[in-house]
Amino acid sequence: MPPKKTNNDKGFLLRVDAATMDMVERWAADEFRSVNGQLQWIINDALKRYKRLKPVKDSDGK
Repeated sequence: MPPKKTNNDKGFLLRVDAATMDMVERWAADEFRSVNGQLQWIINDALKRYKRLKPVKDSDGK
């Protein structure tokens, strides 16, 4: 039996209206992403835009 993978992702339920979901599905398809991947990208982009996400430092400390 293969070892269990550890995953730091947290899941949650999200309710959106049908029109919004259709738009997200089309957007994801346009960018060759899954809907889940698209939602992760949207959230990450919003966090960057509103300066809520700390910049990631390079491995050399810069």
